[in-house]
Amino acid sequence: MQLSYNNFEDEKIEYKTKKNILNLRTILGNTMDLNVMNITINSVECSVVTIEAMVSTSSMSELIFRPLMELERTDRNTPQKIMSFLTNESLLAAERIIVHTYGEASKLLFSGFALIFVDEINYCAAYGIQGYDKKSISEPTIENNIMGSQEAFAEVIRTNISLVRRRIKHPSLRFEMTQAGKLSNTDVCLVYIQGKVDEIMLSHIRKRISEIKLDSVLGTSFIEQFLEPEQKKNIFSQTGYTERPDMLCSSILQGRISILIDGTPFAVICPYLFSQNFNTFDEYEAKTYFASFLKLIRYLAFFFATAFPGIYLAAVNFSPEMLNLRLLSNLSAGEKTTILPLFTELVIIMLLLEIMREASIRLPHSVSTAMSIAGGLIIGDAAVKSGIISSPLLIIVGISATASFVLPSLNQQISILRLAFIFAGGFAGFLGISVCAVMVLCNICSQSFEEIPITSPVSPFKKKQIADVTGRKSYKEMEKEQTVIEDFK
Repeated sequence: MQLSYNNFEDEKIEYKTKKNILNLRTILGNTMDLNVMNITINSVECSVVTIEAMVSTSSMSELIFRPLMELERTDRNTPQKIMSFLTNESLLAAERIIVHTYGEASKLLFSGFALIFVDEINYCAAYGIQGYDKKSISEPTIENNIMGSQEAFAEVIRTNISLVRRRIKHPSLRFEMTQAGKLSNTDVCLVYIQGKVDEIMLSHIRKRISEIKLDSVLGTSFIEQFLEPEQKKNIFSQTGYTERPDMLCSSILQGRISILIDGTPFAVICPYLFSQNFNTFDEYEAKTYFASFLKLIRYLAFFFATAFPGIYLAAVNFSPEMLNLRLLSNLSAGEKTTILPLFTELVIIMLLLEIMREASIRLPHSVSTAMSIAGGLIIGDAAVKSGIISSPLLIIVGISATASFVLPSLNQQISILRLAFIFAGGFAGFLGISVCAVMVLCNICSQSFEEIPITSPVSPFKKKQIADVTGRKSYKEMEKEQTVIEDFK
């Protein structure tokens, strides 16, 4: 049967080396990055197959070519003896796999393995000598801290695995490698602590990843949406992400499951409680009372980022008696100089804020700094002087925008909720604000991940874990307790 890319997965490797190479070329469409090196060892034809730029040339010379050439001076003159040396008697590489099918062979080739075919042998030996270019370990770009580790995940999954293993040197730490994406065959690794993880949750996550039928998996969102069946109905996510190995270790030590994806410098954490959005690693480097103060600041920042503009709009338009007389007169004087209603002003400036934020992200760093200055100073000042926006409103928007930077993990939710509260306060005053707040709260309380509410440990109330919501536990308390995921149910 003629092989092609549609019918090769389960086909067995044949006995003839030349036929195997021909089949591989047919399967891979004679791609230009397929390297085949034919050699003869004691009159036995052999072939070494690699993918260009996926293997280390220096490792290949030392670990593959030199031992093969030394076989010429031995009495191994049969295919069976040569293959026995390659698979049982040598240490050519740390990773050594016996491959029997073309499907498995092609996946290993694209993962940086070298395949060695020996004539008259109907399987091949695969050696892991990966050497593709990769970005070195750098500092975190989103989850910055002061006193904690300055290492962030890289794009290469095996590098990320080593970053986690360095921090948890215990045999109960498990790494399960699988693949997702029908065409990309992306390496996906489940990370968890055996004995702390919920086995039912683990089996469900395994099943959901195995059922992904996408052509490619290129980022965390490709996995997250399959882990949350009702994602469209939820404002907040039941899974989270981190770029810090220490935060990942902290999560799995509590019984959570993390997912590493090759090509992505972020790890997925599930389940991800709502209160975890307000946690940082700096809290565990600070005094307990200061950690509580920092946590309070973040809760206030969430309020200012989402509801404060809408509350200001509702107070000025519907309940001006709530404001101090002097403050009200100043606000009134500021609004008299503008040509637009307050509601229209607020919507316009919020949309402009989102446009400038998106532009600063997409532009190069050197240009984004200049753009931020132009947007924040020049455009803002000109808008006030021209009467399009009032000065008090510019202060409200500045406070809200600054507060949103405190919680980068909730950036998407904050942007939408801020507009929702503005519309609610603009059309219905404090009644609209109250209804909007209740709807958001109901949406949060209705979410759960494998029977674990994301509002835990507040609702249902868990006295044992509530300290992590209001501040942090002391290390002496952590020493006495052994947290497992069932504690949050």
